[in-house]
Formats: sequence, C-alpha cells, structure tokens
Amino acid sequence: MTRLLNTIRNARRVLTTLAVVALLVSSRHPTLLDQIIEEGRLVVVTRNNPTTYYEERQGATGYEYELVESFADYLGVELELMVVDNLQAAMEALESGEAHISAAGFTKEQTSGYPVVYGPTYSSISEQIVYRLRTPKPESIEDLQTGRLMVPAKSRHARTLRHWQKTELPSLSWRETNELDASDLLQMVSDRELDFTLVNSNEFRLMRSYLPNLDVAFTLGEIQTVAWVMPRRADESLRDRTFDFFYRPETGVLMAELSERFYGHVGQFDYVGAHRFLRHSRKILPRYEKDFKAGAEKHGFDWRLLAAMGYQESHWNPRARSFTGVRGLMMLTLRTAGELGVTNRLDPSQSIAGGSRYLGGLRERLDESVREPDRTWMALAAYNVGFGHLEDARRLAEKLGRNPDLWIDVKKVLPLLTQQRYYRQTRYGYARGQEPVNYVQNIRRYYDVLIWNEEQIIADESDSEALHGSNVPVTVIPPLL
Repeated sequence: MTRLLNTIRNARRVLTTLAVVALLVSSRHPTLLDQIIEEGRLVVVTRNNPTTYYEERQGATGYEYELVESFADYLGVELELMVVDNLQAAMEALESGEAHISAAGFTKEQTSGYPVVYGPTYSSISEQIVYRLRTPKPESIEDLQTGRLMVPAKSRHARTLRHWQKTELPSLSWRETNELDASDLLQMVSDRELDFTLVNSNEFRLMRSYLPNLDVAFTLGEIQTVAWVMPRRADESLRDRTFDFFYRPETGVLMAELSERFYGHVGQFDYVGAHRFLRHSRKILPRYEKDFKAGAEKHGFDWRLLAAMGYQESHWNPRARSFTGVRGLMMLTLRTAGELGVTNRLDPSQSIAGGSRYLGGLRERLDESVREPDRTWMALAAYNVGFGHLEDARRLAEKLGRNPDLWIDVKKVLPLLTQQRYYRQTRYGYARGQEPVNYVQNIRRYYDVLIWNEEQIIADESDSEALHGSNVPVTVIPPLL
C-alpha cells in the first residue's frame, strides 16, 4: 500500500510539473519575429541613394530594396520603409524600436560602435581615391597632399583619413562637409573643383557611368563587409531568420541577378553609330513605318520622331525585354499597357499605338507654358524617367534660377537628381537623371538622321556655369605636425 501511495504521489508531482511547464510555454513572451509576423509588417530603415533604394519609372528599386523586399516576402509580411539621410539616424531608429532592420549598405566596421548585431555578410566594399583623368594621378597617400581632397564629415572616409593621419602621415590635411555625399564630391572632381575624393567602390561603379572622365587612383584601407544591422537589445529570432534567408539557394540566385542588374551596366549607354542605324532603318524600319505613321497622325507627332524613340527603346525589336519587365517595341510596363488597352505587348502594332498614346498623354500633362519643341523633349524624358522625376527637375531648375520651361535648362538639372543635397529637396527623391538626358539626346540624333540621312551632331550648351558650385560649409582638418 505504501508503495502504491508513493507511486501516486510521484505521478501527481510529474503531472504538476508538466502542467507548470505547459503554462510557462503557453505564456512565454512573444519573440521579435513573432511580433513582426503578428503585425504583418517589417519596418526597414534605409537611405535614398543609388546603391540602396530609389524610385524610377517602374516604381521602387535599388539593390537593398529588392533584397529586403524579398526577405519580407519570405516572412510573409508587408515591407515598410523608413528613409533616413545618414548612419546616426539609422542607428537611432533601431535603438528606439522604430525599425527592425537597417538595410542601408552600412559596413560592420561603420556600425561597430553601436549596440547592434548583424545578419550574414553579403558583400564587401573598399575605399577608393578617385581623380580626374588627364590630371596627375596620385600613386600613394603622400600624393594627396598636393591637391584638394574632401570627404563627407562623420563618415567612414573621414575616419579612415584620421587613422592614416595618426598612424602614417601626420602632415595629411583635407576638408570635410555635412552638405555633400559621394555623388556630389565625384561631380566636383569631374568639374575640377576638387582634385581627389574618397568613396566606396560600389558607389563609384555606379557613378562612373555618368562621369566617365574619372578613374580610381588607388585603394585605401582594408576591405570592409556589408551586412544588415539589428538592435542588440532584441532577441535573436529575427537575426536567426536572416541567416536562414541568406543561406537559401534562391537568395544566392537573387543576389547574383541584383549584382548584374545594378552593377553590370551592360548596354546601359549604347551610342550606336549613324551607319549602323542607317542599316537598321533600311532593313527593319519599313516593317513598322505604317504603324508609326498611324500613331503620329493620331497624337500629333512626326512619325520619324516616334520611329527614333522606338529604336532607342528596343532597336525596333518587338520581342525586346528589359530586366525590369518592360517589353515590346516601345518597352511598356505591364501596368501601363493595361491602362492603354494594350492586350499584347509583343504585338508591334499594339505596342507602337500604346507608346504613342502614352507619350502624347505625358506631353498633354505638361504646363501650358512649356512650348515646342521643349514640350516634346520633356515628354520623352518623362517617358524614360517618370513624370514625377521630370517635375522634380523642373521645380529644382526654378530654384536654381533657370527656366523650367526650357529643355536646355532642365537637362542640366536632371543629372543633379543623383546628388543627395538636391534629390532630398524633391518629392520623388533619387533618380538616374543622366539617363533621360542621354535618352532624349539619342532620340534627337536618330530623328535627325532619319530626316537628313546623316548623323547630326547636337551642339554642347554654351553655358558652362556649374550648377552646384563649391561654396558649401566645410571644415578643414589640419595636419598634426
């Protein structure tokens, strides 16, 4: 009997223990990942710049944006972006709990002084001294003392220069500014307002397309690694899930595609010679001439202008396709095609009709104060970069004392949308503003060839005044000697 009672007591203890454990498990505090999934949203802090996130004609894009959007899809939640200007603001958003992740292209070395943890390393960048071609090339850090050097204040680059000044070259001096970012400083080197600047390798790879007169002199410092950043005070549930995401084969394929899309630059600026264009115009254009003429008559264009635009878009290839999903001879997005009543983007007649109608609509949306031919050039630019970005450039032109109704002025301002101190003043933010300038110039060139059967050289603007100037607040960092 005693043995039976002891057995019953022990069974009761086991059952009680199991009940307590079950109660504890059921009442455990939800993890950060649980909260994100329950709320159905992932808040990511990022920056509006060419290497992370920006808006273009097809919508939001950028290396970091595409990657983190895929992660949100992986979690089954909506992505909510929080856009800031600098590292400190991003870290404050994490510390305050406003954001769950920073995906802004920051390196581990940049954020090492903050209470954070990291996801997997997924890329690496180096710091490069950039100079203008056909000027003396600096071969070492000692040579930087012979010219004007500027970097953003409180940046990784400022810290690197201080390290070299302290450990290797006490006589080194440079200038720092809170007003300019890498794109601004590269432009100043291109315009001979600076002799050198120090930028991240991925930033230069993008900007070099717009500033072909610049080159890398040498790499300075160690290679640094990029990873998503999360607050240390949170549990590790979200961090662990980022490792699961990055180690998937699908993510590896995605990252390879993103690297090619944003850094490959294959065919991004395709200047086709007049002779090659003429060969195409003889062999291919006659197939679509009737459709171009029909679209031109309906919407009030010269058919040769529409033909030139079609060549710029697709080389008159009705099955053309871009990495962003635009398709057809006039390269329409799926959404735009639907709005225009185009049921088959690969049908050249439908594509030309839809593209003509869309261009005509953009031209009609412009202010009445914009006269021809500027009205057509601006409509073409909007077709390429988006109407919102074009309007941003026109408003910015007015702020800079230029005429927002003249293409000659607007095309000088559009490239400024790659520079932070300008695009942060705008509604739609960063844009690859040199592309619509090249786009319109190419179309005008093809248009002239179709009219006169020879290549027409478009004269450079006589006004060479630098729009951005160089009188911004700077701090001179003196030598230690």
